[in-house]
Amino acid sequence: MSRTGQALGLLAWLALCFLASGLGAIASVNAGGFYAELARPDWAPPASVFGPVWSLLYAMMAVAAWRVWRLSGWRGARLALGVFVAQLAVNALWSWVFFAWRLGGAALADIVVLWCLIGVTLWCFWRRDRWAAVLLLPYWAWVSFAGVLNYTLWQTNPGLL
Repeated sequence: MSRTGQALGLLAWLALCFLASGLGAIASVNAGGFYAELARPDWAPPASVFGPVWSLLYAMMAVAAWRVWRLSGWRGARLALGVFVAQLAVNALWSWVFFAWRLGGAALADIVVLWCLIGVTLWCFWRRDRWAAVLLLPYWAWVSFAGVLNYTLWQTNPGLL
């Protein structure tokens, strides 16, 4: 594949990942205020941490998907990239379930599905390009943390979630 083709592919993966981020951000437009209303554990990060962390994670996710795509294309990595796109959609849905619809239990179920899809994506990526899988490890760790935080917030804020 030409350098131009590779560069365009990277831009496409970045666009897809940040499109998912943007869809989640639409649901999170009032997230800061809502998050401030919640009774939070001492270990919960401040709201200002989430944007930068997610921006970095989405960029790393895009590079990981691009690396797999670059090696195999859609045809050669249909399962790996298909699961990646599915987890991206489930990721974007979480913001709607938690922040827009304020359904703590459903948001936790979404995270469980997301966590499993990330695990399958990691496995698929590992078989094709280990660095692509390594790039997803911080994302999986963050979603694990987010799952614990989601559960804690849901349990301590029954009137709001």
